Amino acid sequence: MTTSMIKHVVPYYSQWESAALVPEFVAGADAARDPLWAGSGAESPEEYAFWAPRMCGVACLRMALGRLGLPVPPSVELVKELSGAGAYVRDGDAVKGLIYQPFAEYVSARWGLDARSAPVLDHRTVRDTLAGGGLVMLSVHWAIRTLTPVTEARGGHLVLAVGATEDAVFVHNPSGFPDGSQQYAPVPWADLDRFYAGRGILLGGRAG
Repeated sequence: MTTSMIKHVVPYYSQWESAALVPEFVAGADAARDPLWAGSGAESPEEYAFWAPRMCGVACLRMALGRLGLPVPPSVELVKELSGAGAYVRDGDAVKGLIYQPFAEYVSARWGLDARSAPVLDHRTVRDTLAGGGLVMLSVHWAIRTLTPVTEARGGHLVLAVGATEDAVFVHNPSGFPDGSQQYAPVPWADLDRFYAGRGILLGGRAG
């Protein structure tokens, strides 16, 4: 990758409908009180509140669809499609997912995108994918939104890499704060591995 900036034009979607209220939801406010909950396609505020904290991957997919000019379904509608594809597995109040391989297969089959699960994903592959016009879903710890505190945990949250320089990767963070960590938030490559699980999903353009 060259030293020039890569910055793809990608619309931003939060995993909550009211992106301005994310700090409140992260702090424990009831998402069922989100005034925009119905835009998610959920059948009730309670259904929305259950899924909203779990929809980082859905938000990333919606951003990728928007970038390619494809229809962008409401978030909970996508959750239901992904559950049918095996990318989310719900057992009572517990959810296993987002499961990368069935997610990638769903995205390829449903939307015609070149989507690949990457259980091992190094910095250079992220850079090269971005340089080639693709996007990358990165598994990170939620604390990446402030780059603090230092944590031993890795992964558990998905952000969308939308650009890069030689020094940093730019991410759209579905649980970012409106003070600057939602859109095109710079994460220095030198800091990334404090939060990054080293895996993700590569999203290219339309396959074929």
